[in-house]
Amino acid sequence: MPTKAGFLDKLIERLDKLDPKSLQSQFLRLARERGLLETIFQSIREGVIVMDGQGRMTYANRAAEQLIGFSLESARGRPLSRYLREIDWSRVLEFDENEWTRLITREIEITYPERRYLSFYVVPLVQEGEKGAVVILHDVTRDRVQEARLLETERVNAVKLLAAGVAHEIGNPLNALNIHLQLLDREIRQLPAERSGDLAELAETARNEVARLDVIITQFLRAIRPSRPALTVTRIDGVLREALTLLRHEIRNRNIDVKLEFLESIPRIRVDRAQIKQAFFNVIRNAFQAMPDGGSLTVSLHVSDASLGVTFRDTGVGIRPEDMGRVFEPYHTTKADGSGLGMMIVQRIVQEHGGQIEIESKRGEGTAVTILLPLAERRVRLLESRGRGGREAPQGAGKESAA
Repeated sequence: MPTKAGFLDKLIERLDKLDPKSLQSQFLRLARERGLLETIFQSIREGVIVMDGQGRMTYANRAAEQLIGFSLESARGRPLSRYLREIDWSRVLEFDENEWTRLITREIEITYPERRYLSFYVVPLVQEGEKGAVVILHDVTRDRVQEARLLETERVNAVKLLAAGVAHEIGNPLNALNIHLQLLDREIRQLPAERSGDLAELAETARNEVARLDVIITQFLRAIRPSRPALTVTRIDGVLREALTLLRHEIRNRNIDVKLEFLESIPRIRVDRAQIKQAFFNVIRNAFQAMPDGGSLTVSLHVSDASLGVTFRDTGVGIRPEDMGRVFEPYHTTKADGSGLGMMIVQRIVQEHGGQIEIESKRGEGTAVTILLPLAERRVRLLESRGRGGREAPQGAGKESAA
C-alpha cells in the first residue's frame, strides 16, 4: 500500500507535465491495480465491508453479500446497522484514536438469510482525515457444528459408562426376582381357590413390573451398545410392513387409520434389516402414543438422487417447541410410562447407517418424522434432448391402506 500511495503522489505532481499518451498509460496502470484488488476481494471467502464515519456502507465484496443477505447495489449508502443489528455501530464509531488502535473482535449468530455463526473484527480506516471502518466477516458455522457433535459424543460416552454398571447391578437381581416369583406362583396354585385368587393377582402384578424393568434395561443397552450394522440389499417397504405387523393389535385397540403411500418403483438400499425395523417400530409406536384418542398415521416414501426418505406423519398432539431440542436426549420423555430411550435408539441406528432424521411438529396438529437413508448407488439423472420434446418422467406414487 505505501508503494501505491507514493505512486499516486508522484502522478499528481507530474500531471501538468504529462503528455496525453503518457497520462493514458498511467491511468491504465491505476485501473489494472484497482482491478487486481477488486479481484482479490471478490475471490476470498471472508466477507469484507467498508463503512464511513456515519456507519454507512461504501463497499462490500461478494462473500459479505452472501453471508448477510443483501446486494451492494441496493445497500450502498445505507447504515450497516440495518443488516447487522446485533452490534452498536454508533458506539464503535465513537471510539477515540486510542481505542481505534485496538482490534475489536466478537462472534455473533444471525438467522438471515440462513442460520450462521459469524466471527468478525473491525479495524479503523482513516482517509483524508475522515474516520471509517473495515469489517471482516468469517463464517464459523462449521466449527460450531463440530463442537456440538463433540459434546454429543462426550454425552453418549458418559451414558455408555453408566450403562455398564446399571446393567450389571440391576440385571442380576431382576433375574433372581423373576425366578422366585415363578416358585411363588407354583406354591399359590396349590392353595385353596378362596385364598389363591388374591395372591395370584398380586404375584402377576409383581411379574409385570419385573418384566417392565427388564424391558427398560434392554432398551437402555440397545440405545448405547455399539453394534455395526450388517448391511444387506433390502426393499424398505417390506421392512415397514413387518414393523406395522408387530403393532397390528395396538392399531386396532387405539382406533388408528394407517395409510401407506409407496412409490411404484422403490430402489433397494443397503441396511441392517433388524436394526431399521427397530427404528421404524419406535417411531411408529411414538406416533401411536401421541394419538390416545385415535387418529391417522401416513407413511410415505420419496426418493432423491442420494437418499430414500421415509416419512411418518401423525395427527397427534404434537411436540411443544421447548421440547423439540430434547427429543433425542436419553430419559427425556413426556409420556407417563415412557423410558425416554426410543428416539435415542432411532438416532443411533440411523447415524450408523449414514442417514439423517428430520422432525417437523406443530402443537395440536401432529408430527412428521422423516428418516433419510443413503441409496446403495447414487442415481444418475438422465434428461432427454429438449429438441425431441422429451422430459424426465416423474415417478408415480401409489396409495394403499394398512389396518
